[in-house]
Order: sequence, then C-alpha cells, then structure tokens
Amino acid sequence: MLKTNVDKLVKISVVGEVASPVYGRSVYNISAEGAPVILPGVGGITYNVRVGDPACGWEADHVEPGVSLENKENDPRYGQGANTALNVLACVGNEAVVVSGDAKGAKGVVTGKHGGIDHVLADFQPKDLEKLMLGDKMLVKAFGVGLKLLGCPDVKVMNIDPRFLEALKPKAKGGRLEVPVTHIIPAAVMGSGLGNNQAHSGDYDIQLFDESIRKEYGLDDLRLGDLVAIRDADHSYGRIYRKGAVSVGIVVHTNCVTSGHGPGVTTLFTSSTGKIVPKIDAKANIASILKLRTDI
Repeated sequence: MLKTNVDKLVKISVVGEVASPVYGRSVYNISAEGAPVILPGVGGITYNVRVGDPACGWEADHVEPGVSLENKENDPRYGQGANTALNVLACVGNEAVVVSGDAKGAKGVVTGKHGGIDHVLADFQPKDLEKLMLGDKMLVKAFGVGLKLLGCPDVKVMNIDPRFLEALKPKAKGGRLEVPVTHIIPAAVMGSGLGNNQAHSGDYDIQLFDESIRKEYGLDDLRLGDLVAIRDADHSYGRIYRKGAVSVGIVVHTNCVTSGHGPGVTTLFTSSTGKIVPKIDAKANIASILKLRTDI
C-alpha cells in the first residue's frame, strides 16, 4: 500500500460556473495544412463527448468533454485570482457538486484542466448533463494539492485526488513508482503548453501531425481520460525536455487542427530522474478506473 501524507492535506472549497463556448474575433482556425476551418471548440456542456470517448476523429478543435468550468469573480487585488485558485486547487478525481439550477445536487468528477482558456473539466452522467445550464454553479471540495509519496522521494505528484490515486493502484518499490498507462509518448511531439513555470494547472498538447510517429506509438486510438506516459519530459517546475525523465498525465481535450496543438495532457506524476515505470494497460482511463461509464 502506498504511503502518503494524505492526513496532512487541506480540503478547501472552490467554485466554478458552467462556461459558455467562445470564439475570437475571427471564427476561423487555420489548420496545419493551411485550410481555414470553423469547428466547435472550448467551453460549454458537451453532450456526446465524455471521458472514455476517442480523443481523435471529431470535427472539433480543443473540445472539452463533459462540462467546462470557470470562476468569473474578479477581485481587483488579485485579477483572475479566483479562477487561478479553481484551476490550481481542483484535482483530478475531486467531486464536483451542482449547487444551482435544475441539476442542483447532481454530482460529477473533475477530469482535467485546460490551460490558456483556464477551464476545469468535469464529467457528469448524461441525465445530469441534460439538466445543466450555462452559468450553473458547482462546488468542488478541492483536495490533493501538497500530496507526497513518502516512499518515492524522486516522484512528484500533482493535480490528483488521493481517492483517484488509490483507485489507480500504482505500485511503489525501491523508490520507483509503477503506473498504468495506455500509451508511451516521446517528448519530441509535445507542443502547446511548453514554457510555463509550473504544471499544477493547465495542460500541454500531443502533436499528431506526423503520420509515422502516430503509427509507431499507436496514437490514433487515444481516448479522453487516458493516462499516458511522456518519456524525456520533466514537469517538476514547468514542462521541459530532460533526457531520462518521465511524466504521466491524463488526456483532457480532443485533437486539434492548429499547428503545435493536439490532445491535451494534465500532469499527475513526474520524475526528473526517471523513477516512474510506465506499465501498458488498455483500461488505464479515468472512466474505467472510477467506473464513470458502463459502456466502455
């Protein structure tokens, strides 16, 4: 059994509301092939795309599965501080409870964080999605920030609820952590999201524009909610290339047509010294691990 400092963690409230889809001044995206396209993107309530579904193949760009949350409160002392707190403190596996509107009382699960737009993503059952409305508020009892694996000092943990960690059942031995993943990905194809100095919020993208890489690593069957390992990637203090490092994250949004972008990954574990051992498991998806769906 993993030894952690879970008894020392603080559980604290954060709140978000269902965010509307948004477009910039131009509704067009320019694809990596130079074609202007108009596609669904970030935000909203996505009724037919959930964790467990394919990350690729949709007529979409950065679509967020389930429900997209943001906090619009603005304190002049902190700018976007309330939304930053939502994005940093909420952890994958936290419970999200609807506290307003027709779906009041419905319970979902935080499944990821999307940088740039700074949304927290949550999965709900289809019957609850139908009752939700843009602007409905959700309470998240944020729990997980500060989590440490006491037997694996070279493995940093972030963005994960201890409940999800327990359900994932990683194995610690000799200072190494064995983690189930669906795919192993080379850091060379990681794109948008590089350059931040922390990985406790947001994500970065798997570029899928090279057909040979997609085939070699089997990336065409990536699913939303998959746990994936990224080799030669260190996320200890931001996302950088470091030979021998290993990071593990969760796929949080769909593939993209825009250059430098692709399915996004929110970090869960990282080791600058390679003390993470990925173990291929086709069922290493949050929808299966937390039994969010029975049809996959």
